[in-house]
Amino acid sequence: MTTLAEKYFPSLTDEQRRQFSMLPSLYREWNEKINVISRKDIENFEVNHLLHSLAIARFITFLPGTAVIDIGTGGGLPGIPLAILFPEAKFTLIDSIAKKIRVVNEITAAAGIKNVLGLTARSENTSGEYDFIIGRAVTEAEQFVKLTRHLSSTHSFNALKNGWILLKGGDLGTELLPFRTSADVVPVSRWFDEPYFETKKIVYLPR
Repeated sequence: MTTLAEKYFPSLTDEQRRQFSMLPSLYREWNEKINVISRKDIENFEVNHLLHSLAIARFITFLPGTAVIDIGTGGGLPGIPLAILFPEAKFTLIDSIAKKIRVVNEITAAAGIKNVLGLTARSENTSGEYDFIIGRAVTEAEQFVKLTRHLSSTHSFNALKNGWILLKGGDLGTELLPFRTSADVVPVSRWFDEPYFETKKIVYLPR
């Protein structure tokens, strides 16, 4: 059976196919123990969570050596699917709730994902330099940028300038006013056919 990851990313390696095929059952198993995805939503995991995370991979291709930090990762979304797709990039996944990071570490270990570091931490207490700061279902953009600006590296080497990439939904007009013309908003429906994505957007805020 072809997964949605294979449908939209047909050049996956055998290892990437194997890892993506493991994620739905791993998340169901762990969600029974530690609730990181709503009970009704877990049935739509492949579209609502896995594929939604991979929208970022349609917006940018992370070059080898790119350092990415996923703030408020929950159970590892969008970080884990992106780490599978970009095995030569480095992903740090943080969340303030330890049991959620346990899920991250257990799933990455089970699927053999080597380029993820899961940490129980708050962004304001985290150090390091990252090319891209990503988040899904996080706080408003202005607050998110303020809390994480100290983590943004000044040296850019990807096709896009370093900055923030957020998965958002709904009307973002008021939320993005502080960024005026600098915010780039792209509808996810540009890449994916599923009705779920009709109101979903990627917001890119360059450093």
